[in-house]
Order: sequence, then structure tokens, then C-alpha cells
Amino acid sequence: MAKQDVQKTLAELSRELQESKARLEEAQRVAHVGHWEWDLATDVVVWSDETYRIFGLSPQERPMDLATVHSMVQPEDRELIYRAAEEALQSGNPADIEHRLVRPDGEVRTIHSVGTVKRDSSGRAYEMFGTVQDITERKRSEEALKRSQFYLSEGQRIAHIGSWAFDDSGHYWSDELYKIYGLDPRNGAPTVDEYLALIHPQDRAAMVETIRAMQEEHRGFDQIERIIRPDGQMRYIRAVAVPVMEEGVFKGFIGTTMDVTEQELLTQELRREQAYLAEAQSLSHIGSWATNFHTRQNFHLSDETYRIHGFDPRQGPPGLERFWATLHPQDERLVRETLEEAVRAGMDYDISDFRIRRADDGQIRFLRTIGHRNDMGEIGDYVGITMDITELKRAEEERERLRQLEADLAHINRVNMMGELAAALAHEIRQPIAASITSANACLRWLARDPPDLERARAAASRIEQDGNRAADVISRLRSFYKKGTPPEREIVNLKDIIREMTTLLRKEAIRHSIKIHSELGEDMPDVLADRVQLQQVFMNLMLNAIDAMKEIGGKLTIGSRLASDGQVMVSIGDTGVGLPAENTERIFDAFHTTKPQGTGMGLAITRSIVEAHGGRVWATANAGAGATFHFTLPAKAEEHA
Repeated sequence: MAKQDVQKTLAELSRELQESKARLEEAQRVAHVGHWEWDLATDVVVWSDETYRIFGLSPQERPMDLATVHSMVQPEDRELIYRAAEEALQSGNPADIEHRLVRPDGEVRTIHSVGTVKRDSSGRAYEMFGTVQDITERKRSEEALKRSQFYLSEGQRIAHIGSWAFDDSGHYWSDELYKIYGLDPRNGAPTVDEYLALIHPQDRAAMVETIRAMQEEHRGFDQIERIIRPDGQMRYIRAVAVPVMEEGVFKGFIGTTMDVTEQELLTQELRREQAYLAEAQSLSHIGSWATNFHTRQNFHLSDETYRIHGFDPRQGPPGLERFWATLHPQDERLVRETLEEAVRAGMDYDISDFRIRRADDGQIRFLRTIGHRNDMGEIGDYVGITMDITELKRAEEERERLRQLEADLAHINRVNMMGELAAALAHEIRQPIAASITSANACLRWLARDPPDLERARAAASRIEQDGNRAADVISRLRSFYKKGTPPEREIVNLKDIIREMTTLLRKEAIRHSIKIHSELGEDMPDVLADRVQLQQVFMNLMLNAIDAMKEIGGKLTIGSRLASDGQVMVSIGDTGVGLPAENTERIFDAFHTTKPQGTGMGLAITRSIVEAHGGRVWATANAGAGATFHFTLPAKAEEHA
């Protein structure tokens, strides 16, 4: 070959080599991959242009050696590089590591370096050759992905939400989904049959239908069902699935499953409490509501509120004007003015005994409504209750009629007792009258003398006045005892005074039947708040019963009083007579139950009614010896006031 041809060939080869080198450098620049050579004998390092750029240097700006390279490596990673190079030299296997470097401007980058060892014919290593790639962005993306996956996994764990998906390539379950179902992720996602076996038997048929709709109709769902985990625990889960479509083609499903056991149990408890509240409102005829009297909007009406006013809940909350329309014409002005004044002042209100005409059949009902200003709400916001008090009003009227009937019966009872005491009463009244006549005769004689004996006449006149007052006092006490029509009036009463009065009134009757009256009254007895005439009747009834029990044989009537352990005053009236009947002693307090041939059977019934109306109770006990004792209690004055 001619010399010119050889030179031409060498030039072409040199040009091709330069072009190939340029293409290699361009490829390395685009791919961010550089190469390097390390002469083991001289520690000289040769870098490609891209390697310089990866390390933050201008291409070929300065020669490289091993010490310079190591100085640019992150200090924490230098030992890793030394160890990787040593293992490659000893084993002959390539070194493949990731480490960080610090550029001259201080920026830290992550690189992936791979190096192989070259050996001569004797097997001696003389060079390492390798590549270096800047993987900083990839590592950052991987770290971001890991963080996202961690946050997603942690979020699912905290919220008890698992995710899942399936398509032609298979099934995916998140770790939290396995935990929700109590399954081991190492066993993989369950099959359809295995999944159905986890569903509560009562919910399984519905889930079979759901799965059929997913498979055949590609229809998503959102439903709550119960599962029985392998450990036997029942949980409520909410599963949501949506189909995945790509250009109109069904690809599969993705979904979430949430453990809603606590929420479902709380919801069930809330529903129960709402049902109990609705039932309680229905039984008590009390409805609840929330409204704004300023905007005239109703926010909440309970079912009982609808029923009380006769509104149909299916028609939705009625406006306030419909409420106004139900008000009785005679009560409308009072209700409106009270409400308007309360709203204007921002105060609570309580309106009782107003009437409405129900919206459905026009029935008149009595209501009471209580409104509380909602301080946390807007102007005019109120919450409250409305009570149907119609039956209460009727009951009060019945109680008033019953009270009047009891008063009439008590009067009849007192009049009957007056008949029994006619002889004793005649004696009580005749005695001061006879004394007055005697004193009057004496007075006339002293005045007829000449001269008149004025001193003795004055003394006789004084005795006439005393005897007249005594007779008038007896008559006054008797009239107050059996008079009719005066409503009960409670006052501070000293029981000792009443006991002394009734003892004086009945003493002649007791003596007539050889009966002694004995008192055992406590010294520290407090006063009571009571109706004096009614208490006189209680003592009269019980003392006459005791006298009647002993009238054939005589005996002893004992009146005792003391302060009981519960702070009430206890009075006991005992006798030594025939004792209590053999049957149930409580029956003796029933109305019209009597053991006397001519008795009305109302004395003890009225006694119990009076005592219980005063906040006490009455009962009877048999004595250890002969006779019986009747006891009753009354609240002390301080307790009654409280």
C-alpha cells in the first residue's frame, strides 16, 4: 500500500475515532453517565467530560488522582468506597455502590458507580475501569415515593382504611386491609369464596348479589356489612368500589374499605337514645323544638311536637304562621306578646295554660311551652319544649272536686261525732251558764241591799263575765271544728296545745266510761306547719276510737309524742281495749270499712288522707298486752318550709 494511502486511512480512522468519542461524550452527557479509569500503579485517575460535570467541575479542568476523588466524597461514605474497591480487587467481582459526593459549590449529589478490575496475563490487577451516573433526582423521587407510601400507609392505619384493586393482572390489598380483615398478608389476597366466608351469615346473601353486579354489570357500590374475623371478632366495615374505565373499556375495580365498628356502634346507640327520647316524649306528651323567631324558620321539631299541634310531619316543618293559626283566639294575644317581649329582650320564657285548636281535627288542648335563648346561635335562636297539659288540667279539676268531696265527708264525720258527744258538750256548755245564773242572782241581791254592796256586786259581775267567756270559748271551738266550707289554712301549730284542747273536750266522755287520759309529751317537740282544724279532727277520730274500744271495760288512753330519727314529729295514741282485727290491719284505713255496727267507715280513711296531705303517714300496731296503738308522723316546721 502506498504511503499516501496509509496516511489517508490513518486520518480517516482518527476522524472516525474522534467522531465516535464525541458521540460517546454526547451520549454520556444526555444520560448523565460518565466513565473513569484508575491506574493502580500511579493512582492516576482519568475522567470523561461527563464525569467532570457530575462532580460539579468543568470538563478536563484539572488532572485527577485518587486523593482528589476521595476528598470530594461525602465523609460518611468514604469507608464504603474503600471497602468496595478492596473487595473488587480481591474477588475479581465488579464493585457496584451508591454514595454521595460534595461538589465544590457545596451541593450534595448521589451517584451510582460500577467498576471492574483489569488484569495482565499473570493475573496482576493493573487498572479499574467503570462508570458513574448521577442518580440524585431518581433517589429523591424514590424517597418522595417512600414518604408518600409511608404517609398513605400510616394514614390508612390511623383511619382504619384499607385500599384494594383488581384487574386482569391480579388482586392488590394494602397492609391495612389485611389488618382490618385479620388476615396474614403472606398468604396473599383471598379468593371470592374465601372472602365470602368472612362475611357475617346474615349479610352474605347481599354481598353475593353485590359481587354479581360488579362482575356482570361492572357496577360500583357503597355499603356497610359485618365481617367475622378469623379470631372470632365481629366488625362493621364500609366498602366503596368504583369501576376503572379506559376509553370506554372496563379494566377492573379500585376501592377502599373502612373499619366503622366504633362509628356504627355509636350510631346505633344514638338511634336507640333517639327512640327512647321519642317514646318518652310520646308518653309524657312533651315535644322538643328549635326555631328562630327572628327569621321565622323552624330548625327542628320532634315527632311529639308535630302530634301535639296536629301537624303532618310528612309535609315538612310548618312555618311559625301555622303555629300562630292554631292558637285559641282568647289566648293568642298573650302568647304573641310574651314571645315578642322575650325575643326583644333576649330572655327565656315560660307560658302556661294557653289553648290551641289542633290543626288536624280542631280539638282544644291546653299547652305549656318553655323557651331557652340559644346564646351560641343567631339573634332569635331558641330551643325549648312544649307540653300537652290537657290531662293534667283535667286531673287538677278532678283533684279539686275530690278535695271538696273529702271536705264534705270530713264535715259529715265531724257532725256525726258531735252527735256522739252531745251529752258531754251539753255538760261543757251548761256548767258555765249555770254558774253565770248563780252569779247573776248574787249580783242582784248585793245590789238590792240598802245601801247596795257594790264591791260584792262587782265581784259577782266579774264571775259572770268569766263564765260567759268560758261558754263562748267552748262554743267557738266546737263551731270551728264542725263548720263547713272554709278551705284548709296552714299555720304554725303547737301540738301540745291541740292535745290539751282535745283532752279537755273529751275528758268528760272518757270519765263517763271509766277511762283515764294520760299524756307523755316530749319536752323538745318542734312546732308543725298544719291546718289546725284538720289536726283537731285527726286527734278527735283516733281518741274517740280508743274510747270506743274501752267503753265496756274501762281502761287507759295514752297520748305520746316524740321526735323521730328522721326528724319528723311522731304522735302515738294507745288504748287498753279490744285490740286490732285479726285480718290485715291496713284495711281499717280503707274508706267505708268499719267494725262498728253504726259506724260510717270514713273516720280512719279521712285521718289517713289528712296526715298524708301534710306529708306524713299513719299506721296501727298491736300492743304487747291489751289494746292497740295508732301512730302518725308530721314534718317539723323547718322541714315543711324546706
